[in-house]
Amino acid sequence: MTGTDTQRTPNRIGEGFRVALGIGGLVAIVLGLLIMFFPGKSGEITMQIVAAITAAYALAIGVVYLGTSIFGRGIGGWARTGHIILGLLYVVGGVVMMANLGATAVVLTVFLSVTIGILWIVEAMLSFSVASQSESKAWAIIYGIISLLAGLTLIFSPLLGAVTLWILLGVSMLVLGVVQVIRAFQEKPRI
Repeated sequence: MTGTDTQRTPNRIGEGFRVALGIGGLVAIVLGLLIMFFPGKSGEITMQIVAAITAAYALAIGVVYLGTSIFGRGIGGWARTGHIILGLLYVVGGVVMMANLGATAVVLTVFLSVTIGILWIVEAMLSFSVASQSESKAWAIIYGIISLLAGLTLIFSPLLGAVTLWILLGVSMLVLGVVQVIRAFQEKPRI
């Protein structure tokens, strides 16, 4: 291998990372658009497709993190260890999700609905408890009431909560995907 080839190798790895980052961003954009434009059709088949795309996304990003940690010369110490751990978690999560698509879709939906519902109820209780000390007592109480109603709705009406959360997930995935694609174009190879 000549001196020129050894100088090109880090740039190739960096370019590969950028391409993988861009592809991951495009997958997230497609996932977000599917969720946003087909929320009413998010029945069992659509949910399994979304679960499969999410699992594939996790696998791809896991491989990128592992590749970056193994072949990256510019990172070391805790950053390398963090990339390895994150990559392994993504890969394991992707494999588990891919092996159980139906269960993954249902579990993700129910878990997300219940978790956010509980968080909003706790947030409402906190808002009520600090309302007397707040400068805008009325807004603290209004916020607490809205948060309490939203939390109870998510817990006791999982279908309505699931559709709402699917739309929010779609918007989030779309925004994150766009940011990731922009990041891929602006990232300079440092590996």
